[in-house]
Amino acid sequence: MGSFSITHWLILLVVVVVVFGTSKLRNAGKDLGGAVKGFKEAVKDENTEHAKKHVVLDHDGNAHPTDHAATSKVQDSDINTAPVDDKHH
Repeated sequence: MGSFSITHWLILLVVVVVVFGTSKLRNAGKDLGGAVKGFKEAVKDENTEHAKKHVVLDHDGNAHPTDHAATSKVQDSDINTAPVDDKHH
């Protein structure tokens, strides 16, 4: 469709307006806008619910959101390399 010139697009636009009318096109635009707005609100609500589910309480009862990136990585300094003595004295 990129090969059409601007005059082709203008003629197509005029034909669409004549066939559907401006009121139907305006209503279709409102419906599409409402659908996009509803989708954005649903995504925002989903993110809020997800954040509420992933809250960690500390010993004092204070809530802290979890950071999966920070908790899932294990650093070399966290690993205890001391030999384990399994013998009971």
